[in-house]
Amino acid sequence: MFMKADQSTLLLIDVQERLMPAITQGAEVAERCVTLATVAGLLSVPVIATEQLPEKLGPNLERVKELCQTTLPKTHFDACPDGLIEELPEGRQHIVIGGCESHVCMLQTALSLLDAGYKVWVVADATGSRNEFDRDVALDRLHQSGARIVTTEMVAFEWMVHCKHPHFRDVQALIK
Repeated sequence: MFMKADQSTLLLIDVQERLMPAITQGAEVAERCVTLATVAGLLSVPVIATEQLPEKLGPNLERVKELCQTTLPKTHFDACPDGLIEELPEGRQHIVIGGCESHVCMLQTALSLLDAGYKVWVVADATGSRNEFDRDVALDRLHQSGARIVTTEMVAFEWMVHCKHPHFRDVQALIK
C-alpha cells in the first residue's frame, strides 16, 4: 500500500528542546523531522506535533514548531487520550509518524492510531530513543502490530508519485 499525500497527515511526537540532547543521534532525528515537515508543507500535507509536559521538557525545537499547523500538549504517553484524534483532519486515514521516544510516546500513540483504524507509517530514520535497543524493539513491535516502517526518502517520493511533480526539484534538494 502506498502513502498518498492527499490522504496523509504527518505527526511529529515530542521533538522537544530538553529531550533531544538525550536521544541517540538526536540531531539527525530532529533534522529528519524538519525535512519531513518541510516536504509535507510543500505537498499540502497537514503537520501536527505533540509536546510531552512542555512546562518541564520545554517546547518542541523551534524549527519543528514553525512547520506545524497544530501543537498538542499532552500528559499521557499516548497522545490520543489528550485529544489527538479530534485534531486529525477529516478524511485523511494515512498517518505518517516521526519523533521520540520511539519505545514510549511514539509507540503508544501509533498503537492507538492503529486500534482506531488509521493506516500508520513510522519513519524509522526520524524516530529515536535514549537507547538504540529500545528504538529497534519498538520498530519491530510496531511492524508486528501492522504499522509500516519507512524512511524519510520513501515518504517524500511516494507522496510526490512521479518526477513531473511541480515540487520534485525542491523535494530532491531537501533529500540530498
